[in-house]
Amino acid sequence: MAEDGKQHLFTSGGGGALAERMGIQITEASAERVVGIMPVEGNTQPYGLLHGGASCVLAETLGSVGAVLHGQTVDRPFAVGVDINATHHKAARSGLVTGVAVPVHRGRAVATYEVVLTDESGERVCTARITCLLRGA
Repeated sequence: MAEDGKQHLFTSGGGGALAERMGIQITEASAERVVGIMPVEGNTQPYGLLHGGASCVLAETLGSVGAVLHGQTVDRPFAVGVDINATHHKAARSGLVTGVAVPVHRGRAVATYEVVLTDESGERVCTARITCLLRGA
């Protein structure tokens, strides 16, 4: 991805309208590692805990960005999520969660990323896996 495209990832939030609404910010992006943060506030379920769906949105956002960056190296620059799963380990009630996506598999047609979400104390909140189909222009 061109540097101006990477800069747009950082300034726009990087994940489209939903990610922007949820306050997701991408702080690092390459095909090897994507890092982003999301506030717990505004992304909770009725009991005041981080919503599991919000964790999935953060995970899919980060994994999809990694897949797009990888896809550009194999002339398939569009990534479409085809599978996501998440295990929620611990509740988060406030602050920020940080997600780190790293590749499990990067092929020509499919890319899979593992995404680990942690709270501000560094404790694991969620582990997710996102698989994207890579499409050409």
